[in-house]
Amino acid sequence: MIRHRDLRVRWLGYATARVDDGETVVYTDPGRYGVVTGDWEPPAGVDTRHPDGPAYDARDGDVVLVTHDHHYDPDGVRRVAAPDATLVVYEGVDADRAGRPPSPETLAAEEGYDLRRIGEDDRIEAAGVPVRSLPAYNDPDGPQANPDGSVMHPKGSGVGYRFVVGDAPTPVFWPGDSDALPHHDGLDVSLFLANISGSVCMDRHEAAALAERLDPDLVCPIHYDTQSFLAADARAFAADVAGRGVPVVLDEGWA
Repeated sequence: MIRHRDLRVRWLGYATARVDDGETVVYTDPGRYGVVTGDWEPPAGVDTRHPDGPAYDARDGDVVLVTHDHHYDPDGVRRVAAPDATLVVYEGVDADRAGRPPSPETLAAEEGYDLRRIGEDDRIEAAGVPVRSLPAYNDPDGPQANPDGSVMHPKGSGVGYRFVVGDAPTPVFWPGDSDALPHHDGLDVSLFLANISGSVCMDRHEAAALAERLDPDLVCPIHYDTQSFLAADARAFAADVAGRGVPVVLDEGWA
């Protein structure tokens, strides 16, 4: 766990981060690959420091943010969301296409959540938390594109989130599965939850350059080493970011 201003931040694994200010709890993209069920196993051939914890079932989240199909996990949502949680889900998330039913609508109806579907560039308030969505995608001419221009995350497939918590207040940015894109520049960000895994999103070099442009008060990488295709050298990333004069911290333990 790390502390930033009046926030406590904990990377639970994969894309799941818990952010709280002592009153309000926000989760990003909970679940998948066994990271909150205690079933995650280190991928072969990866010298991983990915959090490896027991089954997690806190059900204390006031706000739960879901960026796209790949990060939608109904069981993960149930394990983190409070009974009266606000579930913010990108409008393009399709549970049938993802192969993980039920739909967000059915899940919210069954569990009593307040569901808010959100577009690619929207601003809403969820349980008192200002939330802004931003397009998240791989540029077909960018570094993650295949030779034919195809990409894992085409435009329109997902979003990232900037949300504000704490008395300070403290803006937090989670870009989702995305390249570093021009509309990221100029964001007012205090805590940057950097996606550094490459292959399906920005790699550690692109994320470090984005951190320098954003100039946040703190950078903490997440979404790496979960699977072999997400392997990243977090320590090299931290050294790169620190060398650019930006504070950075790793949160690689469960406690």
